[in-house]
Amino acid sequence: MPADIDQDIAGLPGADLVDQGLRDCRNEILSEYSLLVLIASPRLRHLQIEVPLLSAAIAPNLCPYEHQLYDLIQHRGGYSLYNSLLARISSFASCLERERGT
Repeated sequence: MPADIDQDIAGLPGADLVDQGLRDCRNEILSEYSLLVLIASPRLRHLQIEVPLLSAAIAPNLCPYEHQLYDLIQHRGGYSLYNSLLARISSFASCLERERGT
């Protein structure tokens, strides 16, 4: 069960990505997971999921998070992996929106 998200939403599709991303953000780790939750942070915050920001020392790049994520994963699958990750976090948010009626 993910530690950083509520137990009742831990089974939603993409919850594993959100949980790892929240952990990485809290631990100041720049990863595909932290970048993914930062990309989705406005939608996640609207759903009462607090997404901590990375400090400028960890993420000094002024590029949008979307560009940073793509740069990080391009050698492992590029565009198809990028789209897959975004689809998974979007599925998570959509399911949670339905559950919460927002």
